[in-house]
Amino acid sequence: MDWIESLLLPTETPNMVQSLMVIMLAISSGAFVGRMKVGKVSLGVAAIMFTGLILGHYGYRIEENILEFIRELGLILFVYGIGLQVGPSFFSSFKSEGLKYNILAVSMVLMSGLLTYILFIGTSLPIESMVGIMSGSVTNTPGLGAATSTIQEIKNLNPTKTFMDPAIGYAITYPLGVLGIITTIILSKSFLKINTDVEMRKFRMMRLNREEPLIQQKIRVTKDKYVGKSLNDVLKEFPGSIVVSRLKRAGDKDVISPTLDMKVQMRDVMMLVGIASEVEKLKDALGRESSDSLIESDSGIISKDIYVTNKKAVHKKLTQLDLYNTYDLKVTRVYRAGREMLARPSLDLYYGDVLHVVGKESSIVEVEKIIGNSEKKLIEPDLLSLFGGLIIGIIVGSIPLFVPGLPVPIKLGFAAGPLIVALIISRYGGVSFIHSYLNNGATHFMKDLGICLFFAAVGVHAGENFYHNFVEYNGWVWLLYGSVITFIPLILMVIIGRFFMKINFLQLAGLMSGTYTDPAALSFSTSYLESDIPVQSYAQIYPLVTIFRIFVAQLLILMFA
Repeated sequence: MDWIESLLLPTETPNMVQSLMVIMLAISSGAFVGRMKVGKVSLGVAAIMFTGLILGHYGYRIEENILEFIRELGLILFVYGIGLQVGPSFFSSFKSEGLKYNILAVSMVLMSGLLTYILFIGTSLPIESMVGIMSGSVTNTPGLGAATSTIQEIKNLNPTKTFMDPAIGYAITYPLGVLGIITTIILSKSFLKINTDVEMRKFRMMRLNREEPLIQQKIRVTKDKYVGKSLNDVLKEFPGSIVVSRLKRAGDKDVISPTLDMKVQMRDVMMLVGIASEVEKLKDALGRESSDSLIESDSGIISKDIYVTNKKAVHKKLTQLDLYNTYDLKVTRVYRAGREMLARPSLDLYYGDVLHVVGKESSIVEVEKIIGNSEKKLIEPDLLSLFGGLIIGIIVGSIPLFVPGLPVPIKLGFAAGPLIVALIISRYGGVSFIHSYLNNGATHFMKDLGICLFFAAVGVHAGENFYHNFVEYNGWVWLLYGSVITFIPLILMVIIGRFFMKINFLQLAGLMSGTYTDPAALSFSTSYLESDIPVQSYAQIYPLVTIFRIFVAQLLILMFA
């Protein structure tokens, strides 16, 4: 049974197979522990970090080159998946509350950096240890990765210079960071006497007032003002974009998809698609709401969803495809990354978009050949596109940015580089053969696999000397320093966000988790508050916060190491 012992028992000099077994043990045991709940609190994937610490403490090791590879690969997969997932909502959010949310979050990031500098000045700890304490206290893994890479760059220039490993401070204070956010959410909910049902209703009313959904409504022409005018002339008088998807003349049973030059006649029944307030204005101008059910009949025309999977249709405008004039087919709505959009003529189509079309069945069959409509393609991940994007992300992260006065150039690193590339790709739908679409299951798997690999590698490595380091460096004092960095920004965030910026508490919980880039805290907040609203605000700030966390960690090392 020596072979099974060599696989499962710890060793100081592991080979490749033994190293992989340690990684699997850390992830599987961490996933099991992460599902356990104390009340409503569970650690989720963050538990892998702690099981890795325990395995490392009891002698389990990962071969050095494999450890470095697994750690960096996990980080790259995680941030790239996050970028693809939150990219569309990240950019669009700046048109609404996203700007003020990001200002609040980035201010807290800078506050964490300032507190770290103050503690560095007031203590005898080296800056690399303080940056490790900061990264753990705010549970920011990319910041630790950036600090470690920067230290290595300095070592390459000064081989005789020695540095403390920032992962030591990170490992000691990381549990404090996770529990600190969770504790702050629980206590602030109690002190502020938050009723989650009331907050949910307020949130829904706020969204209804600010973001009106697209609707379709049947109307009948009963007023004389626009009778005899073309649909084009009528729609020009009403700002916004309304689509007349169907029309039925009075007394007829035939339903048609009207052209813009068709004249409005008395008693016409129309199907309007657009923003609620704009549709309401046009309805009042033309007549009243109709109860005619024949206009919804599929005897003449039908409606269908078509998936954009043909590469020849990607990045084409709806006007370029000219589906109406060529195939007598009208596109009324476009669905992209969970968002519903009106089919404006200038809209660019992205791979994976869903077009809601209205027209004859024979025409839809022809258009499917142009658009693609292959659900099978969307289920299968496009590996060429995925790894092409990752390559560009690594290249961008490796570009040296020279700053006067600093000993080595700043690099975005393997965290910010792939993240920024993923955001841009998801914003513009892709670059050349690289597109942003990845089905939800694949995105979640890539993101979760990445963070699991990273936590396993970091945990096992940090656990190797965790107890020794905790005793040698007086870990309780480091936890005290970490608590300053953890709690002061969180308390300020609650006060400013709730009392001055009047942020809904459900969103504020997501902002706290996002500012500390902590998926475990986010998972807790959605369970504890019984709402998915925290996820939305988390996604709005995560990319910018991650980038600022990386730069703050790098600058502290470069300026004071």
